[in-house]
Amino acid sequence: MDTITKAKKAAGEKAASLVQPGMLVGLGTGSTAYWAIEKIGQMVKEGLNIRAVATSVASEQQAIALGIPITSFSEIQQLDIDIDGADEISEDLQIIKGGGGALLREKIVAHASRRKVIVADERKYVKTLGKFPLPVEIIPFGWELVFKSIQSLKGAPTLRTREDKPYITDNGNYILDCMFGAIENPEQLHHQLKAMTGVVETGLFINLKPTVIIAYENGEVKTL
Repeated sequence: MDTITKAKKAAGEKAASLVQPGMLVGLGTGSTAYWAIEKIGQMVKEGLNIRAVATSVASEQQAIALGIPITSFSEIQQLDIDIDGADEISEDLQIIKGGGGALLREKIVAHASRRKVIVADERKYVKTLGKFPLPVEIIPFGWELVFKSIQSLKGAPTLRTREDKPYITDNGNYILDCMFGAIENPEQLHHQLKAMTGVVETGLFINLKPTVIIAYENGEVKTL
């Protein structure tokens, strides 16, 4: 296991330690959230009684394989804690997510959770957002119009593909990965994008007031 993977594992396991008996838990998506789910699965095997909502099909399949009981928003209204990863976290704790394609479900789960815990390795912690392309989930019909509208905002969008075909989210949508340069005002950009017809959601997670757990290659884990 390389040092970055070890750091991700340390961050994920630190976040899992925050889960208490009887909690309703949001299970995130991505390479760091993966380790949190693995640890929670181990805790469930040891007798921890929880229920969980997953933010993606992949995370749900992982959780079921580990024996973590899955529920849904048809049965519950609010989660106690949500543990998820991030693609970038700024110094003022604004976040870009969606590199794994699950940004819409991740945002629904985050806003339904009393406590938001973001886990990441040190490479994701930046002064200002924008080096990582901003994912924007869009309706497939007429996606070219949204593409041009984002260009008019001085963004440089790219249609996400897989095996030379448009990448399809768990919700049946497309994703545009957009370069805006340094994002000095994430809240303003989020609202500008959301106002475009055809945009479902952006990967800007604004003002979540999260607990952020950063793991470093030297083995240190910091909570922000």
